[in-house]
Amino acid sequence: MAPSYPTQRPTDATHLPADEFDLPTALLNLPWIDSHTHAQTLSWADRERYSLAGCRAMVMVASGYHWTPYKPVTAADVRFLWDDAINRRRAIERDHFFEAGLALGAHTGVRIENPADLVGSMADYCGLDEVVAVGETGVTPTQHVESWELDAQFELVRAQMELADEHDLPVILHTPNARDTGPDYRPGVGLPGFELNTELAQEPVLTGENPALEAVEIDFDAAREAGLAEEQVVASHADPNNVDYLLGETDCYASFTVGYEWLTGVTAADVAEAIEEYGPDRVLVETDCANVLDTDVFSVKRTILELYRLGIDVDHIRQVVFENPRNVYGLAD
Repeated sequence: MAPSYPTQRPTDATHLPADEFDLPTALLNLPWIDSHTHAQTLSWADRERYSLAGCRAMVMVASGYHWTPYKPVTAADVRFLWDDAINRRRAIERDHFFEAGLALGAHTGVRIENPADLVGSMADYCGLDEVVAVGETGVTPTQHVESWELDAQFELVRAQMELADEHDLPVILHTPNARDTGPDYRPGVGLPGFELNTELAQEPVLTGENPALEAVEIDFDAAREAGLAEEQVVASHADPNNVDYLLGETDCYASFTVGYEWLTGVTAADVAEAIEEYGPDRVLVETDCANVLDTDVFSVKRTILELYRLGIDVDHIRQVVFENPRNVYGLAD
C-alpha cells in the first residue's frame, strides 16, 4: 500500500510503491585505483580531490611529451620527466594519503632524437620498487611538430616491452582514439580544453581505413616479438573502436579513460557494455588527469555510481575499479 502523506494535494511520493529501494551505500565508501593518471602535473588541490573521492592508490604516468618544452625531444628531456616523478612521489603520498606507483616510458607522440640512449638507461629505472609499470607507450599514427617513421616507433615500443618482460612489469599501452574531435574551431584558437598547439600535428604515418585500430594491432605485433605476454598489457584509452579487438582477440586488459568525455566520447556506458559483453575480469578504468587537458578527478567516482545505475553488479564494480588494478600493478595490498 502506498504511504499517505499530509500534503495539500497528492505528490509523487503518494504514488510510489511502498517497497523501500535497497540503497547501494557500499559504493559511497568503495576504494578505487586510478590506473592511469598524470597526477604529478596537477595542483595540490586536485590531488586532494583524489583523497576526498576515495582514491586508494594510483599509477602516475611519466612519459608524456606534453611536458617537454622542446620538440622534438631528446632522451635527457624524457628522463627529466621520470626524475621529476620520482622526486615528488613520496611527498605526494605523504600529503594526500593514497599510494602512488610510477609508470615510466617513452611516448611516440613526438619524435625522440636518440631513443637508444633512453632505452639504455630505462633498465635501471625498471628495477626501482616504486616503478610498477612501463609506459605509456605505443605506436601513434600522428606526431606533434615532426613525423616519426613507423619502423622507428615500432623499435622503441618493442624495446620497452622487452624491458617490461625482463622485469616482470605490465606495459601501459597508449591506444589512439578514433573519434572525430568535433567542430572546427576558429583558426588560432586551437582545441578548447587541450593546452597544446594542435595545429602542429603532422601528416599521419598510418593512413589506412582505421589507423587507430591498426596502431594497436601493430603494438601487439611488437609485444609478440618482445616475448611479452598479452596478460601484461594494459591497453589504456579503450573505446568502442578497439574494445572488441582488445577483449575479444587478445588476453590483455582494457582500461577505459572516463576523465574527458568531451574529447574521446567514452562514458560509463561504454564500460558497462564491455563488462556485460566480456565480463569484469579484464576491465579497468582511469582518469588520465593531466594539467594540459580539461580532465575530471571525480570521473572514476562518478563512473562507480553510474555503473550501478546501468545495472552492473556491485561486486563487478569493485573488481573493475579496485581489484583488477590492484592485482595488475601490485598496489593497495
